[in-house]
Amino acid sequence: MTAYGNDRDEPIRGETLRPEPRTTGGERPLTQLLSDLATETTTLVRKEVELARAEVSEKVGQATAGAVSLAAGGLVAFAGLIFLLLAAVYGLTRVVPDWAAALIVGAVVTLVGVVMLLVGKRKLSATSFEPRRTIETLKDDKRWAESQLGR
Repeated sequence: MTAYGNDRDEPIRGETLRPEPRTTGGERPLTQLLSDLATETTTLVRKEVELARAEVSEKVGQATAGAVSLAAGGLVAFAGLIFLLLAAVYGLTRVVPDWAAALIVGAVVTLVGVVMLLVGKRKLSATSFEPRRTIETLKDDKRWAESQLGR
């Protein structure tokens, strides 16, 4: 039989040509392949979104640690300010070496607080929020899709 449904290679009067489903190499029909492609693309996008969500959640945890460091550094710097003020009081009320000890302690505590603030600020830098793994997998997906279209 031919595509026209008879033994001849021409349509029977009044009948139209009904194309057979196209297949690729004896496998599944093209419509099934396109359907599978749509389903798999949707699944891929969903998985990429899940990965991005997990990675952003991890980055938020890191940002929280940076904020805690900033707060701790601020408190320590405040304690240093109190010691510096105490040293100023000793310096004004007594002209003896007692105030020098308070001044040294206050300066050291303030220095520690400043270092903690700088570390916290570095942890909160904007570049640390970039979802690197998600970007890499998206690039891999793009390369794969391009290679599949090039066949």
